[in-house]
Amino acid sequence: MAATQVLPASARAPGRRETEHALSLAERMPRLILESRRVSTTLAHGLHGRRRAGPGESFWQFRPFVAGEAAARIDWRRSARDDRLYVREREWEAVHNIWFWIDRSASMGFASRLAQASKVERALVLGFALADVLVEGGERTGLLGLTRATASRKVVETMAQVLVEDRAGLDRDGPPRAVPGRFDEVVLVSDFLSPLPEVKAAVDHIAGGGTRGHLVVVVDPVEESFPFTGQAVLHDLESDRIAHIGDAGAWGEAYRTRIAEHRAGLAEIARGQGWTVTTHRTDRPASEAALRLLTLVAASRGTG
Repeated sequence: MAATQVLPASARAPGRRETEHALSLAERMPRLILESRRVSTTLAHGLHGRRRAGPGESFWQFRPFVAGEAAARIDWRRSARDDRLYVREREWEAVHNIWFWIDRSASMGFASRLAQASKVERALVLGFALADVLVEGGERTGLLGLTRATASRKVVETMAQVLVEDRAGLDRDGPPRAVPGRFDEVVLVSDFLSPLPEVKAAVDHIAGGGTRGHLVVVVDPVEESFPFTGQAVLHDLESDRIAHIGDAGAWGEAYRTRIAEHRAGLAEIARGQGWTVTTHRTDRPASEAALRLLTLVAASRGTG
């Protein structure tokens, strides 16, 4: 059985300094931007942009006329060159917005010795890399509740600057109460350790207008396996509480069961809105999760 207590101020100060250092990302942003660029270059071929037939003004290609189509669609000048009828297709120009929310709360600063990076650093790299590739593919991206959607090639630098200045985001466990457009898409990147009712309320609010979305669950390998034995002390970075565990090995069994139940709950929440869930461990390359997300976004838009 675990006993909990609130840390006194003298004991909290070191932990707070460590947390503030972990979440003070300004000095690390240049490195994270470079890392995200490396990831995005490996994914550049994964999305073919928005060049597809649809309502627009720019000519795309001629294609053979199909029986049953309206005769008004026939391009008679092109058809006069040979024995076939042709239709002039225009390029689809209805760009949709893709919004990102990247959790930067205290729990995201955790990194075990088994991880390649802290959860917040990996979340930022994933978000930046995806935004970069999507803009290259002709989409507009932005930070949910913080920026306008843009197709600027400097989207990564813009996102990084806004996040550095958004100090309020360090205390926010969930996404802002923003409502994207009906045909927009959101990518929420977090450890999603908040109570399931809170996660469900946030997802339902965003999806209420018909917005499609993806949950990216970033986890440290220790948070999944809990490989501890003997006596242990757990620190909650967000509530200043500690838990003394007498038998970490036995307690770990109950912990892993509860984590599995929590993940199943997240999957159910996403499934209820037709969203997707991707779990990414920080001991794995960022490119793995980025490629999966890129594929899911492309699939939802009918590109590829």
